[in-house]
Amino acid sequence: MNFRSVAAALAASVVLPFTAAQAADLEVTHWWTSGGEAAAVAELAKAFDATGNKWVDGAIAGSGGTARPIMISRITGGDPMGATQFNHGRQAEELAQSGLMRDLTALAEKEKWREIIKPVSLLDSCTIDGKIYCAPVNIHSWQWLWLSNGAFEKAGVPVPKNWDEFVAAGPALQKAGIQPLAIGGQPWQANGAFGVLMIAIAGKDTYLKVFQDKDEEVAAGPDIAKVFKAADDARRLSKGSNVQDWNQATNLVITGKAGGQIMGDWAQGEFQLAGQVAGKDYTCLPGLGVNEIITTGGDAFYFPLLKDEEKSKAQEALASTLVNPKTQVAFNLKKGSLPIRGDVDLAAANDCMKKGLEILAKGNVLVSTDQLMSADSQKQTEDLFSEFFANESITPEAAQKRFAEIIASAD
Repeated sequence: MNFRSVAAALAASVVLPFTAAQAADLEVTHWWTSGGEAAAVAELAKAFDATGNKWVDGAIAGSGGTARPIMISRITGGDPMGATQFNHGRQAEELAQSGLMRDLTALAEKEKWREIIKPVSLLDSCTIDGKIYCAPVNIHSWQWLWLSNGAFEKAGVPVPKNWDEFVAAGPALQKAGIQPLAIGGQPWQANGAFGVLMIAIAGKDTYLKVFQDKDEEVAAGPDIAKVFKAADDARRLSKGSNVQDWNQATNLVITGKAGGQIMGDWAQGEFQLAGQVAGKDYTCLPGLGVNEIITTGGDAFYFPLLKDEEKSKAQEALASTLVNPKTQVAFNLKKGSLPIRGDVDLAAANDCMKKGLEILAKGNVLVSTDQLMSADSQKQTEDLFSEFFANESITPEAAQKRFAEIIASAD
């Protein structure tokens, strides 16, 4: 996609000296619309409103895959919002390279972001051609298995401690009328579940060889074959979920209608909103209880170039507010994610968040596939795993062959 002609027309009228004192309304677009997510967004809005500016909520229903094309279309079409959510990685790369996004380097240097934001890969994902274009707001990790303690009690089996025990408990759950594994119909859910299985079963080195080095031979090899066998188990256990959205699948676990869900730590926001207590009502297994490594993906906010001087100044205030330690605590406790800085007080963190913080402190982390692959390559894997989970006639062997072909041509 070529945005440069649009950028040239827009940049001619952009005002960047932030000298005026008047506050401004700033539209912020995002795809956080579940109950837990809405509670977390309210904390960001409250913190920004305290600066004298006004957060104008621009929530877009659906997943990021639904929201991003709308956001991009508005920016390239000359109707930019004040700020917009993207995931850490390459999703806004072309927009920034085309001159449509605001350079935050001066603010980042003033507030020493490179010293306080950890891991540094988060800020690296915001950096394009040496300039910083986004403010990271959280660390989200995909590598979690969420379990309903009540469901396993009803089925008469112990709460599993790892993926193998979970698979073995499947028949008992089914006999008790409980859906073993809940996976919604959105393509990114199946794709994410596969990535979690890859790190847990094949390990860190194989994950990097496939997604970072784009090694077709490894993608077609025996280590990944084991992952596809596990994905086949997950497909069998998830048959009958009959829900679409991720938070609907989470609700099946919350209500004890499903035994577990492979989902990122944002699921915690839903458990918290439902009044459930980690370790009592539900159990979390980072790395599926097999390989306690988490990816440091998550969310950041980008700021399109604007013609309005007051709104431009409000953008700077919002970027600073997002990184502020008080905002980081309030937002991430509601969101279920980890803060992007290590100098904040998270004494109120629950058992699952503490597990994530311990893994982060040990350095057992990996960058996410969003940071390693282009949006087009990501879409190809999403399509593959969505089809694999929906169609039992696709064998693990056939799916792995297609996967290796995608990796061979990935960028």
